[in-house]
Amino acid sequence: MSDLILVLNCGSSSIKFALFDTGVQPLPRQPLWNGKVDGITGPAPTFGETGVPPGLVVLDAVHPYHAALQHIRARVLARLAQGGHHLSAVAHRVVHGGAKYADPVRVDAAVLADLQTYIPLAPLHQPFALEAIAALLQSNPELPQVACFDTAFHHTLADVEKMLPLSWDAWERGLRRYGFHGLSYEYLSVALAERYGNGARGRTLVAHLGSGASLCALERLKSVATTMGFSALDGLMMGTRCGALDPGALLYLMEVEKLSLAKVGQLLYHQSGLLGLSGVSSDPRELLPLEAQNARVQAALALYVRRIVREIGALVAVLGGLDLLVFTAGVGEHNAVIRARVCQDVAYLGVALEPDANTRHALLISRSESRVAVAVEPTNEEWMAASHAHVLLSTP
Repeated sequence: MSDLILVLNCGSSSIKFALFDTGVQPLPRQPLWNGKVDGITGPAPTFGETGVPPGLVVLDAVHPYHAALQHIRARVLARLAQGGHHLSAVAHRVVHGGAKYADPVRVDAAVLADLQTYIPLAPLHQPFALEAIAALLQSNPELPQVACFDTAFHHTLADVEKMLPLSWDAWERGLRRYGFHGLSYEYLSVALAERYGNGARGRTLVAHLGSGASLCALERLKSVATTMGFSALDGLMMGTRCGALDPGALLYLMEVEKLSLAKVGQLLYHQSGLLGLSGVSSDPRELLPLEAQNARVQAALALYVRRIVREIGALVAVLGGLDLLVFTAGVGEHNAVIRARVCQDVAYLGVALEPDANTRHALLISRSESRVAVAVEPTNEEWMAASHAHVLLSTP
């Protein structure tokens, strides 16, 4: 009987899960079994798992998120019974750990209450991860749960990168730039070191491009600058989020157009970005075939790429140059067109793309003469969380 670690990655409308076998050392990068409940708050939620394509699943209409957690729990218990395994711990991706949590932590009632104070800083993700933790604390209080924070990787940022240009007392109250997607960037720091050795320890820029998106500048595989700041709204234009925005525009919307705080929040988190500008979709895969005949789609994609290019320029200035550019996450790993457009616009840095390698989503997509190496590296947040939980719970 081997011990398994369950990783839960909870979003506002989906829950991804994965089981990792701690009986195999080093901990395998690929899970023993994984799956996802998607569209939880929509009219047709689906459930898919290893070897089984997604299919419709019936969830309680009043409490769909809790029902989705229960569905996963039942499937995990059935899997454990079938394989003769034992569940030793649950690791959670928790988006916000604030200034306090720089390392993974075992969660009890006191830690959970602490983490709930960060909900206003990450309203799209924090409540759902904490709901899963609370449900498991109630149903199985003896089962160890470990919170792994997306903000933790960025604790290496210098104060000058953390500060907001507000009053000094705002800094003392804890208003600062935290950075996010930390589990993804931390995994990349491991994978890139393994694949490229010293080639990854110089001036590296990682583009995590998914429904949420950010960039991270690394030196010696440590975070030195990133585009997301106080909240996950900052930086790049995203699928439905605006990214960096002139605060005067928000004052105008509230003072002149009389939008309520709730409506502004809905606009910034859910109705902006690619979806808001295109009016069609938040997914570049769906937008690219339409741009030739749809001016709004064309404009949305152009701004999406432009914002990535602008932020690359800013972070390269912080790094003092660039040695390695890496694309990861859903768009970064799988959309050759977006990668090509970004690389074309940063060719002045010495980036020279190999078109065939890019089309094939090869691991290295730059030409041999390129002054900057350009790579595609799949991220693995779930393995990173499982590794943290395994180490934490194995340490006397």
